[in-house]
Amino acid sequence: MTDFTGLQALYINTSLKKQPSDSHTALLLTASSKIMQAQGVDIEHLYLLDHQVPPGVYPDMTDHGWDRDDWPKIWERVKAADILVIGTPLWLGEESSVCRVLIERLYAMSGMLNDRGQSIFYGKVGGCVVTGNEDGIKHAAMTLGFALNHLGYTIPPQADCGWIGEAGPGPSYGDEREDGTRAGFDNDFTQRNTTIMTWNLMHLARILRDAEGYPREGNDRTAWKAGTRFGFENPEYRS
Repeated sequence: MTDFTGLQALYINTSLKKQPSDSHTALLLTASSKIMQAQGVDIEHLYLLDHQVPPGVYPDMTDHGWDRDDWPKIWERVKAADILVIGTPLWLGEESSVCRVLIERLYAMSGMLNDRGQSIFYGKVGGCVVTGNEDGIKHAAMTLGFALNHLGYTIPPQADCGWIGEAGPGPSYGDEREDGTRAGFDNDFTQRNTTIMTWNLMHLARILRDAEGYPREGNDRTAWKAGTRFGFENPEYRS
């Protein structure tokens, strides 16, 4: 049995609900985090709307006209986590506006490097949870997966899960039906994908932690800036 103790996971909920207790997305994020917690992973949940995080692509937006920016403190928690799981509801088939702000602020840190000259996000893994009552899980997962990977996160197989119910307006994940059951809780597809995503995040995080991240050959930006080209040659010009 793999030992996952020592790993840290951060679940960030980008729901639009003012109160965290009203968030449907939180329910599925919690289902995933309980699996990790049972395996010894150190879990933390963060509700982004509990904080003042303005939009922008700079590490601290108070340097660019905003009176307050909680992102620098949040960033310390992101940086410490081996696993990042982003939760978002769907609106018109897209991730929430709060989720876009999170992606922007993660992007703001993309110029930071680790001690090997690599992206500060190297050695970390990412996934996403999507909920709602309309189409778009795969579309939102594609957007978030690409964004995280582009920044330097490693994405394991099947690193997304979600629940949207039947097509058209209807209950959101966890809503109580007339018969007293909770919408989505009995959905085998959601249960399976949530479980697979969670275990694959843990497996890959463990592999990367044990390997001490990625070797620096070929991806050391500090060495590239100094003139090392790691085998790259411009194509020979041919008339």
